[in-house]
Amino acid sequence: MADPRFFLTSPPKTLAELAEIAEATLADAACAGRRISDIATLEAAGAEQISFLGNRKYIPAFQASKAGACLVEPAFADKAPAGMAVLLCAKPRRGFARIAAAFHPEQASAPGIHPSAVIDASAEIGSGCRIEANVVIGPGVTIAAGTRIGANSVVERGVSVGENCIIGANVTLSYCLLGDRVLIASGAVIGNTGFGYDLDPTGRVKVPHLGRVLIADDVEIGANTTVDRGSGPDTVIGRGTVIDNLVMIAHNVQIGEGCIIAAQNGIAGSARLGNYVTFAGQVGVANHATVGDGVVAAGQTGITNNVPSGSIVGGTPAMPIREWRRLVGMQRLMLKKRQGKDVSE
Repeated sequence: MADPRFFLTSPPKTLAELAEIAEATLADAACAGRRISDIATLEAAGAEQISFLGNRKYIPAFQASKAGACLVEPAFADKAPAGMAVLLCAKPRRGFARIAAAFHPEQASAPGIHPSAVIDASAEIGSGCRIEANVVIGPGVTIAAGTRIGANSVVERGVSVGENCIIGANVTLSYCLLGDRVLIASGAVIGNTGFGYDLDPTGRVKVPHLGRVLIADDVEIGANTTVDRGSGPDTVIGRGTVIDNLVMIAHNVQIGEGCIIAAQNGIAGSARLGNYVTFAGQVGVANHATVGDGVVAAGQTGITNNVPSGSIVGGTPAMPIREWRRLVGMQRLMLKKRQGKDVSE
């Protein structure tokens, strides 16, 4: 049960309603009127809660579950315990997410501007916006309708923020243009100067960064992530891309649409990512490297050269995933031999 101090909970719903929400089909239509009060894990769920089976390795937990209902792929429906209502769904995890959102909707924030906010007279604030305590909004800023800006955030001169965006607490926005429905979590810094210097034995000269950060619609950027502005060309993040916490995106980087970038990634200057790229945690991309459409990189992959579209890679330097796994297997075997272990285990 979600903690009511933090989350809203809507009234119980029938299985027929939940099936519609999840785009699922009830295996037994006679269960349509049964009421479910909330969501829960397979292990914790009771008779009035719904869960889901999203991975075959959890089949034992599914078979032992006391859940009143469960979202399941058709192939596993026959493994459901007696008394459990089964909702057949091609993507149980996605269906469960929709049901979770229906039971625990986002709390709507009342529009308004906190009296401690400092807003330049030339800034334009759209209707229905919420500006929290100690926010600073500079000259020439435009914030479109329905956007929320969290406490202590700073929106510097000339920045544009689209409609229905959510800007968390302690965020700094500068030299950037945001589309609609952008979510930027607490502590993120967007538009800082990039790391660019001309070096020789006499010293260093800072390269001016005269570009911007362009963030398209429906992008999400996690807590304490940093996105540097371009040095001349812009840094660009494409529509629908999701970036996790603690990610570093350097100057001039171009990221396509629908990418997934997990925590602790570092993407160096002028790197290019195509559409629908997926990076697991701690991936590093060298400067000027190009990563094609649909590439998937395993955790801690080091991408030092261009990666063709559709590749699945791992290791450092990045190599096809099968080669990397074979190499890792050989290394483990050698380690066992050095330790005097039976390699036939």
